[in-house]
Amino acid sequence: MLDRENRLKKHILDLGFAVVGIARAEPADRFDEFEQWLAAGRHGTMQFLADHAIQRRHPEGILPGVRSVVVVGLADSVPRADESRETWPPADGPNSGRVARFAWGRDYHQAIWRRLDSVETWLDAEVPGCRVRTVADTAPLLERGFARRAGLGWIGKNTMLINKHWGSYLMLGAVLTDVDLRPDLSHDTSHCGTCTACLTACPTQAFSAPGELDARKCISYINIEVKGRFSEFERTAVDDWMFGCDICQDVCPWNRKEVSPTPRTDAVALLTQTLGEFRDRFTGTPASRTYRKGLARNAAAVLGNFGTPDALPALRKAVADTDPAVREIAEWAIRQIESRHSGISSTGLSSRAD
Repeated sequence: MLDRENRLKKHILDLGFAVVGIARAEPADRFDEFEQWLAAGRHGTMQFLADHAIQRRHPEGILPGVRSVVVVGLADSVPRADESRETWPPADGPNSGRVARFAWGRDYHQAIWRRLDSVETWLDAEVPGCRVRTVADTAPLLERGFARRAGLGWIGKNTMLINKHWGSYLMLGAVLTDVDLRPDLSHDTSHCGTCTACLTACPTQAFSAPGELDARKCISYINIEVKGRFSEFERTAVDDWMFGCDICQDVCPWNRKEVSPTPRTDAVALLTQTLGEFRDRFTGTPASRTYRKGLARNAAAVLGNFGTPDALPALRKAVADTDPAVREIAEWAIRQIESRHSGISSTGLSSRAD
């Protein structure tokens, strides 16, 4: 008969998780480096990281009396085409933008939480009266460090957890409990070798050194976490990324099994959608974090970087948007397009005589 730990793991894998491991509830890895990262301001405007920093020192800050941390990983694969049509308007060409794979379907947090509820029920039946707390980006836990301790992989030069089989396309969650579970062997070696593909591929040079990320230069941070107006750097840094960014993962050799193309979406449609259309389309998805105004701002920036004159009518309409950040980027995008296509006048008509 399987022991408790292996029965728990089987239950978790049967729920659809790709990986699971157990770590002791001990002080977090490299917490001093995390504090130094915060002190240098590299977290940008993510003040929640600083506000709850001390709680990340030990999982006791989340669950007093915790003995074990069970870390799980959900594979981040691109959903079916019919699911994508329900969320992001599919498109290609210069008036479209890329969307990070994790955001193409429904909110992965919901998928993890539903499964972890079942794990909590299982543990309560196995050890009546035990204390359990399930988390998925909802509590101050340094998940990747505990995932490494649980044997799920190593921390790559792009700061992502990398698993030999699944690469880095894993969404992490954890179960904290006061049940004393036998831990797995930690993953104490790195398999990045001399590879620096992720560091050199980043177009904004967000990595100051292997394993050191300045979030303020990260495209995912810029088009998701930055609220309000884009700086001159930020509006061009997003390139053609509408939401998130996968570059440092796409180039990683450990993700070679991920062959699906990066999804693209219609920037003009997202710029012109109403609040009601945004809610109908994006409620329950990661994109809801930016609200309509954030996604419209991102769309205007993408069009400013790569759009064609076909996008000018939508951008001119956006100049009257209720949000000042959208108005500002729309005006900038119009100037960018007109500069690239010098034959376009301020009315959108050819300035050349026939």
